[in-house]
Amino acid sequence: MATIALTAFAPAAWGTTYAVTTELLPPGHPLFAALIRALPAGLLALAITRVLPRGAWWWKAGVLGALNIGTLFPLLFVAAERLPGGVAATLGATQPLLVAGLAVAVLHVRPTLWRLTWGVLGVAGVGLVVLGPEARLDAVGVLAGLGGTTAMACGTVLTKRWGRPAGVGSLTLAGWQLAAGGLLLLPLTLTVEGLPPRIDTGAAAGYLWLGSLDGLIAYTLWLRGIGKLPVGAAAPLVLLSPLVAAVIGLALGESLSLPQSLGFVLALAALLAAQFESPRGPSRVLVRGGPVGDGGVREGRVREERVR
Repeated sequence: MATIALTAFAPAAWGTTYAVTTELLPPGHPLFAALIRALPAGLLALAITRVLPRGAWWWKAGVLGALNIGTLFPLLFVAAERLPGGVAATLGATQPLLVAGLAVAVLHVRPTLWRLTWGVLGVAGVGLVVLGPEARLDAVGVLAGLGGTTAMACGTVLTKRWGRPAGVGSLTLAGWQLAAGGLLLLPLTLTVEGLPPRIDTGAAAGYLWLGSLDGLIAYTLWLRGIGKLPVGAAAPLVLLSPLVAAVIGLALGESLSLPQSLGFVLALAALLAAQFESPRGPSRVLVRGGPVGDGGVREGRVREERVR
């Protein structure tokens, strides 16, 4: 349970991103926000760990950094600027279903009916909380939110497949990805968007939050959890993000109707239920193909693995 709680901190922290973006950051600069969130944190992690990738991990870290950071971050800020926070976060709540589909194709692990059902119910619950007649659905914002969610789902599954090199901790892996994603964003930011004309105290505090607790610390804990938890148990934790966004909305003066309250309860129930195995006991599925994280199987071998 301690691993689940620590891993859950990451999506809970990410749920604050939408309010921070709309309330504190200068508008119209999603690339700059993504850059400031990623590159300083990545360089700090590299300075602390003083470990660089070796061999194939140069390109693997680059791919993960491009997906989890270089693609996700700017699209996330675009969605946050163009959509209400709850709506933007709901698009991210579809990630467990994307991860389940990708896990079949990449990890050759079939999700249990128990977790798949609760994943669908969780998305439905979040939808009841944040989607309604008053929701503003900007097409660009919706596409950005779905694109960022897809990128992170791919990154989550590849992280589980590749695992990490022996002796490399979560902080190091997070630093590699944040630095790689930040370096990818640097030329794009300077050539396409430029710098904000003014950064006030509130914006500086927002950038500091996004790069520290919402960035380096959250991603370190998330990568640690992905390595330890079954992919079917880790993915539903992202439901915390839209729920936290909804709670922040309440703190800012919003209110919940009866359907929204029922949706909140349903989403929480789905999140908790997905952390446990079916009452019938763990399902046994066939795992084929190449390595799956640190405990994978070699090409051509077939084994039975418990999915918890």
